[in-house]
Amino acid sequence: MNNIDGVIKHISEVVKYDSSQTAPLKGMPFGKGTADCLEYFLNLAKSFGFETKNYDNYAGEVIFGEGEEFAILAHLDVVPAGRGWHHEPFGGEIDYANSRIWGRGTMDDKGPAVIILHCLKQLKDEGIVPSRKIKFILGCNEENGWECIRYYKQHAVMPDEGFSPDADFPVIYAEKGILQIELKFPAKGVKYITGGERANMVCDYCETYANGSPLPQGLTLENGKVVSRGKSAHASTPHLGSNAIKPVLKYLGLDKMYSLLFDNAFNLENLNDVTGRLTFSPDVIRCDGDYIYVTCDIRFPSTYGKDDVLSTIEAKNISYKVLSYQAPLFNDANCNLIKTLSDTYNEVTGKHMSPVAIGGGTYARALKCGCAFGPEEEGEESTIHKPDEYITFEKIQKCMQIYKLAIKRLTCK
Repeated sequence: MNNIDGVIKHISEVVKYDSSQTAPLKGMPFGKGTADCLEYFLNLAKSFGFETKNYDNYAGEVIFGEGEEFAILAHLDVVPAGRGWHHEPFGGEIDYANSRIWGRGTMDDKGPAVIILHCLKQLKDEGIVPSRKIKFILGCNEENGWECIRYYKQHAVMPDEGFSPDADFPVIYAEKGILQIELKFPAKGVKYITGGERANMVCDYCETYANGSPLPQGLTLENGKVVSRGKSAHASTPHLGSNAIKPVLKYLGLDKMYSLLFDNAFNLENLNDVTGRLTFSPDVIRCDGDYIYVTCDIRFPSTYGKDDVLSTIEAKNISYKVLSYQAPLFNDANCNLIKTLSDTYNEVTGKHMSPVAIGGGTYARALKCGCAFGPEEEGEESTIHKPDEYITFEKIQKCMQIYKLAIKRLTCK
């Protein structure tokens, strides 16, 4: 088995674990699938000769080298499969005809995690000993709260510097702040509405009871319920999806709620800086008969703060509660870490690209000096958080070259 065959095989195997968060079990804080996936990955690392540690199934760690510590942070949990797949989401299907692997997590973030592990193995097999202690940290709750990182920091020392292979090339020097809130609206006669699976996924399915009004185009009547089907996407790029909640609110005549959620009545989307314009994505909706609750994912520009967002919502007299918050990340684009990674990407690819800012949020913000580094590239169609997620063999080979050289330059004399 040559190297690329091994990487393909191990990505396929790790994708077969449904590691979307489920109810906690004893010793398994995020469910059995996530714990089993972490066990598989750490056992694979052990078979490569690395020291490993399992932090009570919150996170895992692979250690290589000695000296000043350097972090590489990836995650093994995934968002739910969602609807609309043409390939088994957790089948790990190796499609040799189209030179790709299909499955949830192939790009976000299991594929890159396996690639990083194989890069470390290659360096080790070549007799290279890093002059820094590489802590390759595998989180299990990145998609739904970051309890994994909080637990790791309570039980281990997080390095100051590092990167996360969980975003875009050439390198990310800034990330928007992330605020997830639950808005509360009077139900106004609505007895039932439900839709969405995760706060960071554009809602692709929503349903309510029929009220006798004619169905507009795009809605269907199924088993006595009005059904809306949309298209999922990452909440940081809601324009790439089609939110299934939107037509249901129109059908129910909830015009004020519709305006606040989808017509920028909060005026939040006017906030803008070098990291981009604020995005507002209402992704989960439910009703208890008295109130309608909507979970919204808000990505705000890095030069603004949480209070800039919340004060605007408060001005509309809308009841809300904060579910989670992550402060923005901003690095000097000319610092050694950013420059080294950017130069490495450009050297391997022959491109001349500059560091970029994104709306996504990565583990990089858990570090004093951290950044996101790949695997997506400009011009690619992203399948992250969408049906039929995949990684190509070409992408695997390119990432192997980039990550191996970057790790060598940052951790080896």
